[in-house]
Amino acid sequence: MKKSSFGTRQIVITAVLLAICIVSQYFKNLSVFITGPIINACLIIAVLSSGLVSGLILAIITPVTSYIIAASPVMMAVPWLVPFIMTGNAVLVLATNHFLRKDLQYGKGLRDIKSYVKAVICSGLKAFFMWITISMWLLPAYISEESPLFNKLPVFKTMFSATQFITACIGFVYAFIIWAALSRFLRKGE
Repeated sequence: MKKSSFGTRQIVITAVLLAICIVSQYFKNLSVFITGPIINACLIIAVLSSGLVSGLILAIITPVTSYIIAASPVMMAVPWLVPFIMTGNAVLVLATNHFLRKDLQYGKGLRDIKSYVKAVICSGLKAFFMWITISMWLLPAYISEESPLFNKLPVFKTMFSATQFITACIGFVYAFIIWAALSRFLRKGE
């Protein structure tokens, strides 16, 4: 699990996680609370199982596939959201790599309360970045009072701040549950 190169195993894991993300995006219009946690869990598992590069690849690709598969009205109105969502995902990936990867290697640390506190901090960093860049700057700058989306601006602002925090936290719950079993399997494969 601590290999420095990005080899066949990392490519396969990244591809499987990307496929899960893409399938989940077909449910995006049902609820962001379905798709968001699944994508965040995949980002987290990518970092834990395959490293930083895998997580960053997913962080960059998933907003593009989301835009192609089920772009929301706000994404259609403000396509500049995509690079900021990519960066928000990258913040989650980088924070997970920095704060949690060593703690959770081989499934250790899953019973330690510090891991859960760190997960909340990682979720908060992603949400804070998206709140500052998207909710406070990008959306108000690009959705004018004449826009039919202007009345929904408070909803969009919440979607790119508090909702991001909640879906990232739920994603960590999913990731921790999956990682408890997956880390044993990956350890046997080494």
